Amino acid sequence: MSDATTADEALPFFADVVAAVWATDGRFQGRAYVDGLTQVGFDKSAMEVTYDESTVGNPAESIQFSVRWGEECLVGQVGPSTGDPVVAVMPGLQTGRCLIGDTRPIDW
Repeated sequence: MSDATTADEALPFFADVVAAVWATDGRFQGRAYVDGLTQVGFDKSAMEVTYDESTVGNPAESIQFSVRWGEECLVGQVGPSTGDPVVAVMPGLQTGRCLIGDTRPIDW
């Protein structure tokens, strides 16, 4: 992905990767989205992902993941409560993050 590409220009490519992962058995695993996005050139160090399970071990109703893109964020959401995947360009948070709340370490 070119650094000159805007978040709006990158969104269709991001959406294609999300749709491809959604079509696999890994559709409810945040790592699958991080890995898929990384494989096609998105910057893993700019990513965030929420947990696949609740604090009591139940599958998450939805999983969110993001890629920081300058001052904006490419954000995706999938899961049983979401239906089809949802992707959007959102403003980045002043903290430098994209997602609010607790996120999973991307340590693989």
